[in-house]
Amino acid sequence: MSTELRRLRNYIDGEFRDAADGRTTEVVNPATGEAYATAPLSREADVDAAMAAAAAAFPAWRDLVPAERQKALLKIADAFEERAEELIAAEVENTGKPIGLTRSEEIPPMVDQIRFFAGAARMLEGRGAGEYMEGLTSFVRREPIGVCAQVAPWNYPMMMAVWKFAPALAAGNTVVLKPSDTTPASTALMADIIGSIVPKGVFNVVCGDRDTGRLMVEHETPAMASITGSVRAGMSVAESASKDLKRVHLELGGKAPVVVFEDTDIPKAVEGISEAGYFNAGQDCTAATRVLVHESVHDEFVSALAKAASEIKTGQPDDEDVLYGPLNNPNQLKQVSGFIERLPAHAKVEAGGHRVGDKGYFYAPTVVSGLKQDDEIIQQEVFGPVITVQSFRDEDQAVEWANGVEYALASSVWTKDHGRAMRMSKRLDFGCVWINTHIPLVAEMPHGGFKKSGYGKDLSGYGFEDYTRIKHVMTSLEM
Repeated sequence: MSTELRRLRNYIDGEFRDAADGRTTEVVNPATGEAYATAPLSREADVDAAMAAAAAAFPAWRDLVPAERQKALLKIADAFEERAEELIAAEVENTGKPIGLTRSEEIPPMVDQIRFFAGAARMLEGRGAGEYMEGLTSFVRREPIGVCAQVAPWNYPMMMAVWKFAPALAAGNTVVLKPSDTTPASTALMADIIGSIVPKGVFNVVCGDRDTGRLMVEHETPAMASITGSVRAGMSVAESASKDLKRVHLELGGKAPVVVFEDTDIPKAVEGISEAGYFNAGQDCTAATRVLVHESVHDEFVSALAKAASEIKTGQPDDEDVLYGPLNNPNQLKQVSGFIERLPAHAKVEAGGHRVGDKGYFYAPTVVSGLKQDDEIIQQEVFGPVITVQSFRDEDQAVEWANGVEYALASSVWTKDHGRAMRMSKRLDFGCVWINTHIPLVAEMPHGGFKKSGYGKDLSGYGFEDYTRIKHVMTSLEM
């Protein structure tokens, strides 16, 4: 007996719609490997409709005084809080994440981030007006950019959607947002919530695959394209956007170095690093997955980390003892498994290194040691619950190896030496450097990288400013 699949729909111009041509894709729960819903496979007609709706809504939304946009965002934050259990249920179906951790680790920061940007809506500032040329007064206006085409990833479908729509709407832009084809459920619910608060056309959701995202980026209407995703996807977006000089905001891959010095409290470091490496099944661009340990404490650290990994559990969302759930999809399971299968002979799997069960896409907490700087697993993003460990001899070598990858998003330093921590924070070529911790984020501080990790900032006033444009106005004092 087959179970009828739930039907998810696009949200365009204030109403839910199927794809214009009726095409759909199945959506699979990664904890079970079974389909639970269908979602539209949107194409040109759907993208055209969403862009037209956003463009039509833009002038009125842009011209609202900031206090009115703030009120709308505060209402959205309140509604997310009130309907938190619905959002959690949708996200757990999307991702297979543990229910308790989704409740405690995602809903509160999401709500806080929306409220932060609600406040930022009233803080659009330029330089003070002044006479920089005799007889003429200059001042700066900060204005919204226009329609924003936004593509969210599957690792944090809810939270990454917030990182995109909240600053965009606060600044006075309108939005067409595409969730990942594997995780549209929570975004559809967000559309229902947000659509009841903002005018029609201000917030639109178009479901689909990478071709849908490409159509959005290539469309003539958006003034900005924003994506969180892989380096390959980001480069494609940048190339497409360059054809008509769209502004681009990219948050891409990561390969965060975790530099552990000999004076570190090893048990505390292992506890913090293992949680930051395995949380969300390591499916986090900032995950603590590439550890560099001073040679004098290397063996002790590896032994402690392997023990910690063996005690960490993965499993079904309703199991309160698990730290993380499944990998998102079978392709991701294949990718993670492939890295372990292709390990060079000099590498050693200290813990894990295998799939867990035959239902869903679960992978064991894994530790790999004995690696060299040019090994594939050191240079490329695994995006799974795998922590690698290398041994370094001194600070200079640690910096060389830490910086010796194409990514530059996040990093951390573990030491009791304040001077060393400050030197490392200067020398590490990453957009974020944590000291004696790894992965905490706050709405007030920017998040974003360099090199192939992309450009532009999420969160903070800097992230808010990315969704604005600057206009110089000069007026004569005589007329």
